[in-house]
Amino acid sequence: MKTVIKKNEWLFMLSCLGLGILAEISFFHARIGVSYLVFLTGFYLVVFVRFRLGFNHRRIGLLIMGCIWLLAASYLLYDNAFFYLLNIVVIPFLVLFHVVLITSPGNLKWGKPAFLVRMVAKIGWGAAYSIQFCNRLFNQVFQNTDESTSQTVKRVMLGILIGVPLLGVITALLMSADAVFKDIVLRLPQFMVNLDFEGIFRIVAVLIFTFLFFGILQVLRVTGRTTIQGKLEKYKHAISWNGITAMTILVLLNAVYILFTVIQFTYFFGEGLQEGLTYAEYARRGFFELIMVTLINWTILIFCLKLVREQGVRIDLALKLMYSLLIVVSGVMLVSAYQRLSIYEAAYGFTMDRILAHAFMIFLIVIFAYTLIRVWLERLALLHFYLIAGLVFYTALNVVHIEQIIVDENMKRFEEIGKIDVQYLNSLSYTGVEGLIELYNVDPDYPELEHMLYLSQQKMKNNPLDDWQSFNFTKREVRERLTSLELDKYEGA
Repeated sequence: MKTVIKKNEWLFMLSCLGLGILAEISFFHARIGVSYLVFLTGFYLVVFVRFRLGFNHRRIGLLIMGCIWLLAASYLLYDNAFFYLLNIVVIPFLVLFHVVLITSPGNLKWGKPAFLVRMVAKIGWGAAYSIQFCNRLFNQVFQNTDESTSQTVKRVMLGILIGVPLLGVITALLMSADAVFKDIVLRLPQFMVNLDFEGIFRIVAVLIFTFLFFGILQVLRVTGRTTIQGKLEKYKHAISWNGITAMTILVLLNAVYILFTVIQFTYFFGEGLQEGLTYAEYARRGFFELIMVTLINWTILIFCLKLVREQGVRIDLALKLMYSLLIVVSGVMLVSAYQRLSIYEAAYGFTMDRILAHAFMIFLIVIFAYTLIRVWLERLALLHFYLIAGLVFYTALNVVHIEQIIVDENMKRFEEIGKIDVQYLNSLSYTGVEGLIELYNVDPDYPELEHMLYLSQQKMKNNPLDDWQSFNFTKREVRERLTSLELDKYEGA
């Protein structure tokens, strides 16, 4: 077995160690801000040096990379709690998708399920490579020791590596379950209590990041380890629907949907509320019907378009008509739900959930419109468009600054009817505070407004500026505007 570690492998390992340290500094010391862009700069520098710009799939790769940088820039430009949490998952996924894509062969079909399997496989291969590297490193360090001793040391180290985290979890559970045991553990020698567990955690985090980056980046160019594509092709024809079966299903469903639309026509497009319903019940009922109908319809369309085989010209034409009718009915329901939610917003104001619901409906309309085109132009690829549209849509949600739209629309509503939910604006991020400042400039006597601003002002004055990792333009601007406000009423209170 190969035990010698080459010089270039050592150098790359040290680069990944630096990347691991950068990741720990960027994500575990303060709230993420500009630090995400700093980390991505370091990461892609290592990637570009490692592969010397020898990339494939460059057009889609540039699109994905642009989206990654825009999403990371949202941590610097905005302060949206919803996307802050969601992007913690989305950005790493896109980064993995991107690096696997641009290092894959040029003839690889990235718009197939096999590519997602390939992504997952790369993580497994990377972990296996890192373990193999550690094994070679261990053998090289203990090459002058007899095999029995080296194996014993290796097993002890592995036991410690696995056992210590398990011990921590089990101890915490036992302490929670038994007060006497908890008391005994708390009476352990002082040096054990005073161990720098935070420092240990940070070291472990650095090592995990290091070997994760090292392993995955080392196996990105590896090919021929999976036969997933071959297996998918093998079963592609086995998993298929008969055209007559699909036609029967579609006729039944379309009959139900048409009947449903006719009966509910007044409810969907009438100007008044259905008897016995409030605006809230009205909008919520429509929205849940939307979710149910569109998901069922979309799922059926995808299965039919992918799994139904050609059954002759007449059946093929009939199926296309049924697909089209299903899409049209779904579009009617989407337009209806959009209209109902607009009525609800006019009555109760704009919130994050309502804006996202509107955006999601627009996205579904685009998806259904493309699917309708795909029904009649069979050469078009569905998954490619869905992936690109979904990525562009999600990136757009981050870039357009939804909280600013919420503030602006609520201010317009305030100018029209004199009502605004200051409690909701106060629950938003710094953009919401900025909206309260604008409201204060227009109507300083609005109930509870000045007191809210005073509390926010005192909170900012009592808390110094964040670390450099958390630098954010919106936060800085709002701090300056808020601290300059003269709220004398509450001074000395």
